Amino acid sequence: MLAAIPPAYVAPFERAWRNRELIRAVVRREFISRFRGSFLGPAWAVLSPLVMLLTYTTLFSITVPQLSAGMSVTDYASGIFIGLIVFNLFSELGYRAPVLLHEHVNFVKRSIFPSETIAWTATIRAFTYAGVAFGVYVVFRLATAGSVPLTILLTPFLVVPFFLFILGVVWFLMALGAFTRDVAHIMASIIPVLMFATPIFYRLDQIAAMSSTTAMLLRLNIVGDYIEMLRAVALDGYVPNILGYFVVAAASYAVFLGGYKFFMRYKSVIVDVI
Repeated sequence: MLAAIPPAYVAPFERAWRNRELIRAVVRREFISRFRGSFLGPAWAVLSPLVMLLTYTTLFSITVPQLSAGMSVTDYASGIFIGLIVFNLFSELGYRAPVLLHEHVNFVKRSIFPSETIAWTATIRAFTYAGVAFGVYVVFRLATAGSVPLTILLTPFLVVPFFLFILGVVWFLMALGAFTRDVAHIMASIIPVLMFATPIFYRLDQIAAMSSTTAMLLRLNIVGDYIEMLRAVALDGYVPNILGYFVVAAASYAVFLGGYKFFMRYKSVIVDVI
């Protein structure tokens, strides 16, 4: 059965598996370097999202009764926190991807170094910290509500396609960023705008009053789809629309393959332009 799969669909995974030891070593180095010189070290990976979640809960305990009658403060704060986990993950890599090759120029200039693995290490690193933040949410939910919905067990089915989507975006931005630094400035301008076009501080079902064109554009935001689906399984306790899930997953895989193909097409040229 696996032999029937076209090689182009599995090539990114085969190359990653072949270079798995290199990816593991680079990821480990980045984890160590991030907290080097810090007194609390890796504890900051937990403290930072915890402070953010507690701040939202405290703030919305004052404003939520007026803004969202019928919804508890913790649910409201948790919904925003989940949205920010997903969007911050996307924005971190969106900002960083265009300059990743420049950051690792000493490695990239070596002809034997598989430069496409840089995207894997950056994405794994970002998802690890996002996973820690999600763990903080789970503990917070257990402490405030006493339980989490059983549908939270479906979270890996959202993480895998979202990981592939982000990886494809990183490959695409890495390649473009190698040719011009303008890509980094463009992303710095687009991401803050995209933040308000993503259902972080609101839900998609609240956009019914908007014009049909605006509502359609907001629903085309894949990052927003993942936020809504993660809220459904981790907070609201229901299974997202199955058809919608497979459409988003298929689109994510298309971005993954497209980003990989784009990067590999210009890989040999990139070494000469960075």
